[in-house]
Amino acid sequence: MCAIAGIFNLLGISEEQKASLKRMGDVMIHRGPDGEGYRVEESIGLVHRRLSIIDVEGGAQPLCNEDGTIWTVFNGEIYNYLELRDQLSQKGHVFKTSSDTEVIVHLYEEKGESFVEYLRGMFAIAVWDKANRKLVLVRDRLGKKPLYYAAYKNGFVFASEIKALLQLPDVPRDIDNEAIVDYFSLLYIPAPKSIFRSDRKVRPAHMLIVDEDGCREKCYWDLSFDQPEEKTEEQWCEELIGTLEESVRLRLRSDVPLGAFLSGGVDSSAVVALMNAMDSGVINTCSVGFDEKEFDESGYARSFAQRLATQHHEETVRPDALAVLDKLAWHYDEPFADSSAVPTYYVSRAARRHVTVALSGDGGDENFAGYRRYHHDLVENRFRSLVPERIRKPLFGTLGAIYPKLDWAPQMVRAQATFRAFSRDPVEGYFYSVSAIKPELKSALLSRDLHQRVNGYGSIELFRDYYGRPSTADHLSRLQYLDIKTYLVDDILVKVDRASMANSLEVRCPILDHRFMELVARIPSSLKLKNGHGKYIFKKALSPMVPEEVLARRKQGFAVPLSAWFRGDLRNFSADIIDGPDPLGVLNSKVVESLWNKHQSGNRDYSTPLWTILMYRLWQRVAADASAAGK
Repeated sequence: MCAIAGIFNLLGISEEQKASLKRMGDVMIHRGPDGEGYRVEESIGLVHRRLSIIDVEGGAQPLCNEDGTIWTVFNGEIYNYLELRDQLSQKGHVFKTSSDTEVIVHLYEEKGESFVEYLRGMFAIAVWDKANRKLVLVRDRLGKKPLYYAAYKNGFVFASEIKALLQLPDVPRDIDNEAIVDYFSLLYIPAPKSIFRSDRKVRPAHMLIVDEDGCREKCYWDLSFDQPEEKTEEQWCEELIGTLEESVRLRLRSDVPLGAFLSGGVDSSAVVALMNAMDSGVINTCSVGFDEKEFDESGYARSFAQRLATQHHEETVRPDALAVLDKLAWHYDEPFADSSAVPTYYVSRAARRHVTVALSGDGGDENFAGYRRYHHDLVENRFRSLVPERIRKPLFGTLGAIYPKLDWAPQMVRAQATFRAFSRDPVEGYFYSVSAIKPELKSALLSRDLHQRVNGYGSIELFRDYYGRPSTADHLSRLQYLDIKTYLVDDILVKVDRASMANSLEVRCPILDHRFMELVARIPSSLKLKNGHGKYIFKKALSPMVPEEVLARRKQGFAVPLSAWFRGDLRNFSADIIDGPDPLGVLNSKVVESLWNKHQSGNRDYSTPLWTILMYRLWQRVAADASAAGK
């Protein structure tokens, strides 16, 4: 696990750019504290910061093939590198290290740009093909590892983090206004956008080829829900466990101490149970909890850890832990408002005291329809399907407009909200349900000036795009595909990567192995969400190894008690920041003030929009400090 960066310039790497390369590596030292490496020749400069996991003594980068015509820098892990190494050795390739990195250069020699199709792992890779004077950038199928790039007047630059790109003075810093709109809808900025218009993200499962003809992009993998297979539940259970066992086993390859996150939920318990069945040693498990009982899962994690006799470590997250927010704003590089980044940071910190690698249970909800919103959306959508759209939209739209607004009432009896829900089409309905800040509130919160700058842009268009891509007519499968392409890759995995790498910890996700996901995508959706309950077939498959009290427990999520914190310990810290200057002219200050006052009154919970504003303000502060330091 590492950080990578580089500059490609057909006119040659200048002395100024060489100095920039050094700064790019230094600013990402947290991702690779164990070593650094540089390679500069003619039109390419490569940088690597290393966190040693495989071949601790011999895996330094940049690394090349036998004759020095192929060079690579690489961030991530190739889990099937031993099998690939054997195959390549039989074809005559000579290896000088035991690292997974060297497999990449020889595989590229053998397969060219299609080399990525053979890799099983998480990765951001840069390959310099010297003979063809071309740079190849590749990001793994789910985007577990970040990779940013920017084209500027004298060339092309890439890096694992935005802050590294900004070490190059020529890279512009103009804000992407559409990205801000996305952020205030979703709490994150979806790929390929970033907060800066010139800095883009390589999209998951995509490759960029940069040469004298310019930059072109191609997709090398996608997840298909289009061909569900009919098998018995017993057959699916057997295949699921067998494939997940293989995925976990591959992720136990490490030359450094290894453990796991354990929340006490289904997914992390499944991973730890399989680790326990395979590993002869005692497993280190880590969890976090809260003093507020309704948010605390640590007791469930502790109970399961005791059952498996793991070496268990806990940390309690309290409001004073929010002193880390400035640090998180710096690590995330752009506005990011998933509040579970805070406990994720602390569980990563706790794990790093004992291990260098931790396995997690991320991906279970997206793969097996575990979110409760899927059931609610299917119920709504079934009702929509009963009434023709030409009647449904005007009828329920009108009723929603004229019915009294009962903000004080419980959600289930707010007829206005129900009427409006039924008036929406399937994509509108789902977008509304997952929007962290509802569209009407977001419209009021964002300034008139910003609305004019984006000229009618709405984040729902991203949802329409992904919802429409699968060929299947199955609504639930389309929602899963949409969430995998957006929420999973740009929220969940970004959160885990930045929080873990801030602590120099590598996190591996067996449930997100692409072969396992391809198998799960072939399971009919009726076996994922059954009788209103998600993860049906997964829970059934796990029943021999995970106790019923874990499988049957209501999903709790990794939530943070923000509502109470904003009225208590977080109040003084956040008040001045939220009400601070807004040089980009993004927010309507009167609406911000109103949200704060209504939340403090205790009558309404506006903690999510307030947290979103707070993290935006903190990012502004960090960005301003970085800009001042760079002048």
